[in-house]
Amino acid sequence: MSLFLLKRLAIFAATLAGASLIVFLVLEVLPGDAAQTILGTTATPEAVAALRHKLGLDQPAVARYLAWVGGMLRGEFGTSYAYGVPVADLLRQSLGVTLPLALIAMALNAALGLAAGVYAASRQNRAGDVGVMALSQIGIAVPNFWLAIMLVLLFSVTLRWLPAGGFPGWGTGAWPALRALILPAVSLSLVQAAVLARTSRSAVLEVAREDFVRTARAKGLTRGQALRRHVLRNAMIPIVTIMGLQLSNLVVLTIVVENVFSLPGLGQLVFKAIANRDLVVVRDVVMLLAALVVTVNLLTDLLYLAIDPRLQAADL
Repeated sequence: MSLFLLKRLAIFAATLAGASLIVFLVLEVLPGDAAQTILGTTATPEAVAALRHKLGLDQPAVARYLAWVGGMLRGEFGTSYAYGVPVADLLRQSLGVTLPLALIAMALNAALGLAAGVYAASRQNRAGDVGVMALSQIGIAVPNFWLAIMLVLLFSVTLRWLPAGGFPGWGTGAWPALRALILPAVSLSLVQAAVLARTSRSAVLEVAREDFVRTARAKGLTRGQALRRHVLRNAMIPIVTIMGLQLSNLVVLTIVVENVFSLPGLGQLVFKAIANRDLVVVRDVVMLLAALVVTVNLLTDLLYLAIDPRLQAADL
């Protein structure tokens, strides 16, 4: 187990280092000048040069990269060019919207996708199976942003049950804040649940054909008992894999959905930063998203140890 963990941690660190280098290099080749953007086209060359010096933009790229990475390791993310406030404060406020949204969407995705997939597998080639697979195929074909717009038209414009957008903040209470996240979370989760349902069905059916399941049934276990005791745990490896990928995707997809619902999350923050050429915010947001994706992948790998004892035995 220790060797498995060390390998995964080494991959985790190497991936973060590679991601930071790529993010920095990509932003370095973007056209434009942040100092010129902040001061406007009427600024004098002297004023632009002075601001470039103040922001550290006149330093060599290697020095700026090392300063950026060193600051992140110390928990210092610099100061936004456009807002003049610490980037850490902006990230903290935005994550207060994006992370709850992604986690709520993931919970809905897991509940709907797993239930639908197991239900379809237990009724293979019957009406229930065909119905679930047909709905999941439709769900996969529907874009998140289009579904979000349809949900707004139905539940906000027509029925007036839920807000069409905006976020009141957690200071107003848990229910008003959660109420504002319901439609965005549903629009994110339904498409992902369709994918998970198909994966869960395939995994359950594959394990159900194994010899040890037939042996369990021959010993007197009912179909439901064999499913709960033997099939589900052995089918969880591919299911956990796809759920880990989905959680990473949900964190990124929230950027699009947040703009549809005007939520002050990472999506709105990064779009405004790009418009203002606020490179400090852009690179920190992109790096944060990369770190979240890599962390989710690491946690997924660690879950394998709890699910599959063969990995622990292979590490000995």
